Amino acid sequence: MNETLRRPRAAKPMFEGAEWDFALMQEVYDAVKDIALNDLGLDVFPNQIEVISAEQMLDAYSSVGMPLMYSHWSFGKRFVRDEMLYRKGYQALAYEIVINSNPCISYYMEENSMAMQTLVLAHAAFGHNHFFKNNYLFQQWTDPNGILDYLEFSKRYVSECEEKYGQEAVESVLDAAHALQNQSVFRYRRANKLKLSEYEARRRTRLANEEASYSDLWRTVPNLSKSKEPTPAELEAAERSLRHRLPEENLLYFLEKSSPILQPWQRELLRIVRNVSQYFYPQRQTKLMNEGCATFVHYHIVNQMYDRGLISEGALLEILHSHSNVVYQTGFDNPHHSGMNPYALGFAMMQDIQRICVAPTPEDREWFPQLAGHEDWRGALREIWANYRDESFVRQFLSPHLIRKFKLFVLTDKASESEYAIDAIHDAEGYRRVRNALADSYDVAARDPDIQIVDVDLLGDRKLILKHRRRNRVPLAEGDRDKVMRHVKRLWGYDAILQEEDAG
Repeated sequence: MNETLRRPRAAKPMFEGAEWDFALMQEVYDAVKDIALNDLGLDVFPNQIEVISAEQMLDAYSSVGMPLMYSHWSFGKRFVRDEMLYRKGYQALAYEIVINSNPCISYYMEENSMAMQTLVLAHAAFGHNHFFKNNYLFQQWTDPNGILDYLEFSKRYVSECEEKYGQEAVESVLDAAHALQNQSVFRYRRANKLKLSEYEARRRTRLANEEASYSDLWRTVPNLSKSKEPTPAELEAAERSLRHRLPEENLLYFLEKSSPILQPWQRELLRIVRNVSQYFYPQRQTKLMNEGCATFVHYHIVNQMYDRGLISEGALLEILHSHSNVVYQTGFDNPHHSGMNPYALGFAMMQDIQRICVAPTPEDREWFPQLAGHEDWRGALREIWANYRDESFVRQFLSPHLIRKFKLFVLTDKASESEYAIDAIHDAEGYRRVRNALADSYDVAARDPDIQIVDVDLLGDRKLILKHRRRNRVPLAEGDRDKVMRHVKRLWGYDAILQEEDAG
């Protein structure tokens, strides 16, 4: 019998019914915190917990979950859509939203029962919080100490621009920037950590420097008030100064720095959008691990609370009912199937790592010699949460045991053949191919279109040239491609073309 099940239970659980108040929330929070820090050894930011209504949760949905966000019509459109789906019963709302900031802000629905508040406290305030603070991607690319100040600045700046230049002019720039935001992050080179808390002071210094100097590129723009044409040497110098930065994967960065027509306030708007996009990029790379970590943490904590007599059987059953729904994996023939459920696979992998450490099989010892029989499964999980992203996590730790449990195999669809082919089954070589194929599907850099700015014709008509490297000969959707290229031309000020070639 498990030792934790033999512990003397508390005389009375902390709550019995569904009702909650803030005093009870504090008591439960303290109990969750004790297990999270002293049992699991989590390291978290201070928590700021806010209980909100359904309408406020919908508002948080529309502004990508941030407490402060600049105004844009797309956020209102998203609010109206989600509200309609929610009111008609087609869409439920999340139990919580958590923000990667210091303090870590998490929103909880006021409609939650006390049992559900217990679950989301463990899930968000400690599971997600620990992952945000300790994972290497968030440490490299985000500034949780400065994000709230930066969002406040961006909201104020956009509002000031609307008053000064007109709402239509501001929306035109933001529309174009939003269309390009997924192709406006630095993916491959290590970032100098963005100190958003110092951003406004740096911005003033940058503007002063821009007033005292001008780009070589701008010198090549025809000026009707001057009759003197730029010399060939000046044109060649401008071309060289631009070419050394190409190819450029971050489209908004290039346009912000090099567009001949943008005003300083327009460049600042591009910078705001790409900074926000960059801030969310680690979350796109760690969805599986982040949710798996938080789900494992809440599952462990609520079971520990029950073992200690802190919650009743009824509360535990309500929590496990919700937990089971969250980690349910639909079959491929289910009409609601949309691929792998990150909660299901992430949680299963965290539990599997715990199992390999505590009770390894001979197969586990062969595949995971560094984990099998590990004396400290908690420490092993914390190390993994800190040092991997989804793609590398799956490639390293997806076990044959889980491949069999989820009944995974590799199905290949080649354009040259009329039938599908099963390329990997449950054998020694098949396990590796399944693992690698699934890992590739979590590589964000491989999923997003590979579009880069490769050249600009400074000596001629200043045409901007972009190149899309097609993977598996898959082209861009024609309608979306043409719409996005119109935004590129608007920000560049001259013609722009997109070339396509097959990767390799």
